[in-house]
Amino acid sequence: MPSQDDIHYALETTRVLREPDRRIATFGETKFEFQLISELMDRVGEVRIRTGAVEAQRPRILRPEAYRDVELEGFNPSARARFDKMVEKFRAEGQDLAFLQYGFQFRRGEVHEEIVHDSMDAVRERVLDDNRRTGNPSLAIIEGVDDTWEISILKFSFEMILRSHEINAFDFKRRGLI
Repeated sequence: MPSQDDIHYALETTRVLREPDRRIATFGETKFEFQLISELMDRVGEVRIRTGAVEAQRPRILRPEAYRDVELEGFNPSARARFDKMVEKFRAEGQDLAFLQYGFQFRRGEVHEEIVHDSMDAVRERVLDDNRRTGNPSLAIIEGVDDTWEISILKFSFEMILRSHEINAFDFKRRGLI
């Protein structure tokens, strides 16, 4: 189990070197492929390349009625009443409380690993050059930390949500769904 410091370090150092050409589809599932490169922690001149896929489920609209199902685990007993009052206050002010919920599936079984005996700079350039040649539009190339590589994938997923949200909300509004 990674420590808070390990997680923080992974979030700070993860870089998306190439992001997919498209965003999360509004009305269907989206599959992104990834190649994650990371230096082995205790070996010089060895880089691990992980190849896999992340699937983004179709964004769902959460309407105010669904707030009744929001669990407030760990809060004191009066939290539910305060939460419900806050929702009603926003409704009374005419604020639209619908928002989009995103879901990702990360299938660890689909991840393949390869260790390359070369410098990180050389491997990075080779992976980017390979992608320029093949032109895979759904491929993300990510540089992360070897021991906490899953955090790097989660960071990439979260960034894709942030980049897709405005487009998805526009599509839903255009169809009169929110």
